[in-house]
Amino acid sequence: ARHQASALRVAQWLAARPEVREVIYPALPGARGHALWRRDFTGATGLFAVVLQPVAKERVDAMLDGFSLFRMGWSWGCFESLAIPIWPEKVRTATRWDAGGPCLRLAIGLEDPDDLIADLAAGLDRLAGR
Repeated sequence: ARHQASALRVAQWLAARPEVREVIYPALPGARGHALWRRDFTGATGLFAVVLQPVAKERVDAMLDGFSLFRMGWSWGCFESLAIPIWPEKVRTATRWDAGGPCLRLAIGLEDPDDLIADLAAGLDRLAGR
């Protein structure tokens, strides 16, 4: 329950940001697949993806390298928050992936969501070169 509540809060915040093209989290109202999620599920994890607006790889690297709470790594969900760049277009075979911008995979852990949002806000500033 904590993973879902925290992830939903962070996902809603990210969805409102101009640097973000799309948040891929079916538990998020208005997201792709939300109606199916509501029909078939009663809860969600803290794992989701974010498609950023088009930006140079160096800006994404600056965003990720400066995080203080998010660590780099893969996870299906744990107590710690993780972030990693992903390239679905390199591994998709059934359908073509063209999100239009770089993608990040986020695992929202048990840290305070306000602290995670502050870390992401600073990261988005680095992404934008601010």
